[in-house]
Amino acid sequence: MWFNRFFSRGKSEKRVLDKIRSHIELLCRACEIFRSALENEDHDSMRRISNLEREADSIKREIISCIYEGAFLPYLRPNLCKFIETVDDVFDLLEDTSFHAMNLYLPHGIRDESNRVALLNQRMCEMLLITFEAMVAGEDLREKILAIRIYEKKIDDMKFGILCDLKELSIDSYWHGKSLSDFVSGLTTISDIIEDAGDYLQIIHLSMH
Repeated sequence: MWFNRFFSRGKSEKRVLDKIRSHIELLCRACEIFRSALENEDHDSMRRISNLEREADSIKREIISCIYEGAFLPYLRPNLCKFIETVDDVFDLLEDTSFHAMNLYLPHGIRDESNRVALLNQRMCEMLLITFEAMVAGEDLREKILAIRIYEKKIDDMKFGILCDLKELSIDSYWHGKSLSDFVSGLTTISDIIEDAGDYLQIIHLSMH
C-alpha cells in the first residue's frame, strides 16, 4: 500500500494501520447495532454498545502506545493520535446515547426521524472507513470527505426538525424532558465528531505530500 511504502519503517507501522482499521470497523459495527436496536426497541442489543466501547478503548490504548513507541515519523504522530482520539469520542457519545435510548419513550414521529439519523450516522462511519482505506492507498480524498460532509449537513437539517417537534410535546417531568434533550443532542452530535475524524484524515493525507 502507498502509505506503507512511503513511510514504512517496520512491523510497528503495519500493526498501527491494522489496529486503526479494526477500530473504525468496530465503530461501524457499533453504529449498525445501535441503529437496529433503536429501530426494534431492542434493549439487549443496545446494551452491547458498552461492551464494544470498552473493546474500542483497549484498541485505542494499543494504537497510542505503539505510536509513542516510535511508529511513523514524528510529524505524523500528533494528527494520527488526534484521529484515534476523535474516533474514540464517537464511541463515548454513542454509549451515552444508547443509555438514554434505553430509558426513554420516543413519540412515533420523533422515533422515525431518530431512526433516519441513526442510519445516516452508520453510513458516515462506513464512509470514514472507505476514506481511511483511500488514504492508505494514496488516493484522492476530496469526494469521500465531501460525502461525509453531505451526510453531516443532512443530519443538521433533520436536527432542526426534531427540535421543532420536541417543542410541541407535553413533557410530564423535568427528567423526561432532559432525557429527550440529551438523547437528541447525542444522536445528532455523533455526525459532527465523525466529520472531525474525516478532517484529520485529510490533514494526515495532505501532510504526506
